[in-house]
Amino acid sequence: MSIAFDIRHLGGTHEIDLFNRIPYALNDEIADDLEQRRRRVEWTWLAIHEDRLLGRLALWSPSDSTDATQFDIFDLDDALSDEDHWAVGAALLDAARSEVIEGQATPPEFARYLPADWRERPAEQRATETVMALLEASGARFVVERLRLQWAPTAGLPAPDSRLAFRAFEDDDEVLDLTTRALTGTLDAHSRGELADSSPREVARAQFEDEFARYTTPREWWRVAIDGAGRPVGFVFPARNSYHHIVAYVGVLPEHRGNGYIDGLLAEGTRILAEAGAPHIRASTDLGNQPMANAFARAGYDTFQRLINMEWH
Repeated sequence: MSIAFDIRHLGGTHEIDLFNRIPYALNDEIADDLEQRRRRVEWTWLAIHEDRLLGRLALWSPSDSTDATQFDIFDLDDALSDEDHWAVGAALLDAARSEVIEGQATPPEFARYLPADWRERPAEQRATETVMALLEASGARFVVERLRLQWAPTAGLPAPDSRLAFRAFEDDDEVLDLTTRALTGTLDAHSRGELADSSPREVARAQFEDEFARYTTPREWWRVAIDGAGRPVGFVFPARNSYHHIVAYVGVLPEHRGNGYIDGLLAEGTRILAEAGAPHIRASTDLGNQPMANAFARAGYDTFQRLINMEWH
């Protein structure tokens, strides 16, 4: 170890510029996150040498949550040597784990937001591989790499599917019924992991309570796709989270897959958000879910970032 440093918490909002000295995709959100209590100074750690920021780590949660639910900032100064890179990262991770993470019943999931071409950027690849190795050494495991997608009005609205009509969900029971059915044969890595320990109904209910029910946008935006015989064939959840308009979830029921309905579902979700005035629309899907990735591409969504998830059991 060739450089001495201290580990401490963020002193307050007056230190945001210091905290943001290391470039990262989420830097523009830090100030508002602290104000809205999605981030808290006690969930931030800095590695400091004199007035130089060597590394930083931070956790996130919905503003009404007691526990941190996402570990999404873990950055190191690229100018550090390999030895110091590891030492600073290990010290930050040890502080976060001992002070917060190990005290939670469910550890927050790690999320790293990356440029779409991050493997072609040596500094980005080095930093990412270092933090992933540190997490693996602490017992975390890789879950999935995801594509982060964005639609802009200049792409134009995707064409509707004339075979489909759309209606609102009848009630929460229908939401749970259709999302439960859609889990059969899912290619989503998170859902597949959850299904290893829970029933499809339990997974669907947890997703509803932890995510969908938290959106404050109208539930009338959530749409069920109906075929010519009046049967539900799938659904789409357009919404807005704390940051962006999003296609939160889109699913085709197992018995109706292979008929191209995904394009009509995405077209409907995109139309609803565009008509609501969305300046852009975000979505994401697993790198390995090629059918879904292809459908987003056909609908005019571009891959602007990637996301890596890891977790502790």
